[in-house]
Amino acid sequence: MTARRALVLGGTGMLAGVAAALLDDGWQVVLPSRRRPSMPTTNGHLASWVKADWTEPAALVATVSEALDGPADLLVAWVHREVRVSVLRAVAPLLADGAPVVEVHGSASANPLGGCPDPILPGHPTQQVVLGYVRHAGRTRWLTHEEVSAGVLDAVHRALDGKPPHVHQVGEFRGVAH
Repeated sequence: MTARRALVLGGTGMLAGVAAALLDDGWQVVLPSRRRPSMPTTNGHLASWVKADWTEPAALVATVSEALDGPADLLVAWVHREVRVSVLRAVAPLLADGAPVVEVHGSASANPLGGCPDPILPGHPTQQVVLGYVRHAGRTRWLTHEEVSAGVLDAVHRALDGKPPHVHQVGEFRGVAH
């Protein structure tokens, strides 16, 4: 039986925990990035890294296609808003029909008060995650890698369970009370 395939764009930094969790669950994970990261390995499974530059979507697709060796069953994407549309449209043909998408947005590119950018890939149910900050003892701090990964994994599980598209807020935002 072939492992399910996940394409994780932006998965070598704060989303490394997402890649590791997918590997733990038996997924084949492809991680495109500019620089070779320390690769997540779990239960003897190793993610596949491919050199990528978001400003060159055609080259990205060529290298990712070879590494995937078949259609991706899941796309997790955290890419800069300047290249978001071109990158997501470029990788769309690499996805299996109806494969879920989880898009991650930093608080600068989206926030619950102004809404999220519209999903780019029709035909692919999209969970969106918006990252904020944590308030503790009168101070604020950015989310840790673990907190980001946990929030994104919640959205991944919703996506894989076939739940309706939703905007997931991780952390707090200025002007938003909890």
